[in-house]
Amino acid sequence: MAVKSESVAVVSIGDELAIGQSLDTNSKWLSEKLTERGLTVVEHVTVPDDLERLVATLRRLARTCSKIVVTGGLGPTEDDLTREAVGMLLGERLVEDPESLEAIRAWFAAAKRTMPERNRVQALRPESGVHLSNPNGTAPGLRVLFEGTTILCLPGPPGEMRPMFERVVETEIQPPEGRKIRTMVFQTIGAGESDVAGRLGVLMSRGRNPLVGTTASAGIVSVRVRYEGGGTEDEVARLLDQTSAALRDAVGDLVFAEGGGSLAEVALEKLRRVGGRLATVESCTGGMLGQSLTAIAGSSDVYVGGWVTYSNEMKSRLVGVDRGVIERCGAVSREVACEMASGGLSRSDADHCLAITGVAGPGGGTAEKPVGTVWIGLASREGGVDCRRFQMRGERDSVRQWSVSSALGMLVLRLDGRSGVRLLRQAEA
Repeated sequence: MAVKSESVAVVSIGDELAIGQSLDTNSKWLSEKLTERGLTVVEHVTVPDDLERLVATLRRLARTCSKIVVTGGLGPTEDDLTREAVGMLLGERLVEDPESLEAIRAWFAAAKRTMPERNRVQALRPESGVHLSNPNGTAPGLRVLFEGTTILCLPGPPGEMRPMFERVVETEIQPPEGRKIRTMVFQTIGAGESDVAGRLGVLMSRGRNPLVGTTASAGIVSVRVRYEGGGTEDEVARLLDQTSAALRDAVGDLVFAEGGGSLAEVALEKLRRVGGRLATVESCTGGMLGQSLTAIAGSSDVYVGGWVTYSNEMKSRLVGVDRGVIERCGAVSREVACEMASGGLSRSDADHCLAITGVAGPGGGTAEKPVGTVWIGLASREGGVDCRRFQMRGERDSVRQWSVSSALGMLVLRLDGRSGVRLLRQAEA
């Protein structure tokens, strides 16, 4: 039998997750929280609503993991199989928990409703199991012990799962004594993942501690640093400081943020620091740039708003792009991008204006301007107008997302005084 490690596996349950109809955000959130607590997450598993498959998965993971966190499958319908699966794993019958049943009735009563009879099943648990209270819904959580492995079952909806984890589960899952896990992240823009890895060189050796790795997404390469082991806090801090210094020497010119946060969050924060305000003018991205900014609470203090000028008529009528320039140069051109950015700046009280125009595809490309050709303009009251051509690759959504990242990258670099840095996929300065 394999030796169990002090590690955690995360299991997400649901047909909609297994076949891709819904995105599994629970595993990401749980892994981050578990890592913050000094635990090692070794596996994510997505299982459909299949009783035998779920039992087999839990049995397999229990052979090597000391803890398993399960989300989903605790509802009142026939496809909610977590309770039954855990009972089969333990070889125990399900019994009704009176306190849980009363809590479910009280939840419905607070909503001025009578508990449907089908919700009674949510009060069931294996004989040796313990229910975890859920004031935010009708599905209590469940804790059981199977052959030395603690299994914690949480409801699937994030609004129920997360409070339960914070309130109850963190007291149930503790790291091994003396073990520490510390993480850092350096976010870079302007080079591809292979280029960043080339600069890092031996820092990415798999045998070193702290371990250094990279992750690429939509033009951003995150460099992750992870220390795992014993030692005093001072010793760990010294090792992380040494690695951080080496990283800055290797890729410091590409780093736009140390720590978490999206590129949009970083851009907004940098605007706040300098007292700047931003407007946007978008064509091929159709409002995605504005959406990425307004998705962040508090963005209104620096983001004044923008225009979606999808047609040539709207480019001229709303932000003053010269019709003759459009006819002569085409909507996807340096000249139009510059006029979009300048027009948005002059028609707003912003200090900076970002403009995007391009061919997102799948059609509309030409030999001179193939699909993926994007011009991005950045106009500032101090600093003039900077327009750059990018050649994006991939499907339509990818081109649009890369365009948003590149535009925000141009802004961040200008705010940092590094406007000369070339960005990945930039075809012409």
